[in-house]
Amino acid sequence: MSETTLAAPDITLPPTQAELPYDDGIPMESQRHKIQMELLIDVVETWLEQREDGYASGNMFVYFSLAQVKNQDFRGPDFFAVLGVPKVERRSWVVWEEGKGPDVVIELLSPGTAATDKNEKKLIYQNQMRVPEYFWFDPFNPDDWAGFSLGSGVYQSITPNAENQLVSQALGLVLLRWQGTYKGINTTWLRWAKIDGELLPTAEEKQRQRADQEQQRADQEQQRADQEQQRADQVNLQLQQTARKLLQLGMSVKQVAQLTDLPESVVEELSI
Repeated sequence: MSETTLAAPDITLPPTQAELPYDDGIPMESQRHKIQMELLIDVVETWLEQREDGYASGNMFVYFSLAQVKNQDFRGPDFFAVLGVPKVERRSWVVWEEGKGPDVVIELLSPGTAATDKNEKKLIYQNQMRVPEYFWFDPFNPDDWAGFSLGSGVYQSITPNAENQLVSQALGLVLLRWQGTYKGINTTWLRWAKIDGELLPTAEEKQRQRADQEQQRADQEQQRADQEQQRADQVNLQLQQTARKLLQLGMSVKQVAQLTDLPESVVEELSI
């Protein structure tokens, strides 16, 4: 019987993260957009420090299909977060390598992108990427914000809670509009917070909180030390008063020193 050698199948493997483009040269819309994106990423990265998994980024290519790669139809969300994945550096997010797409996507609206973000991109996140939650926000018009949760294959509007916050079930956090100063700009920012409304701190805020806590502990230690010193001074004063009385009763310096545990030199000065 003759042996038959089968030819190896001609299989084309999908491109890897290292082989895919990760920069299209298109800048952010404005400084405000760039800073808003950084704020969203900053606080989530700080929050992820408490977890062993998770990734957050923005303005990064997200590859979700080979057809997308062929058509060069790249989608780079302004912000996205993924849980249940390793904490490693990435050039882009490649769904077939990671095993999943983003859990949450946020697009920052501008006059040039609002229509696309609210329609075309929303449908891509719903129908092709199957992103569980999608939000949009206009940094120059904070009233234009919305959230959607994927249910039965279709995005359903997320109704703001009693505190006018949008709850992210995927992350167990809320999005709220915060009036404050970040990187020198005072305006209404979109920020992540805990379910109870406590803001997730930025890295700078967390560092400042730690410094304040360290200063508070140092102040408390100094206060305890001062109190101990005051008690010691009070005891010493009482001993000196007792020593004077014993000297007045005719006891010798040596005897008084032995009874009070004061140095003889101190008792000697009290006898003058």
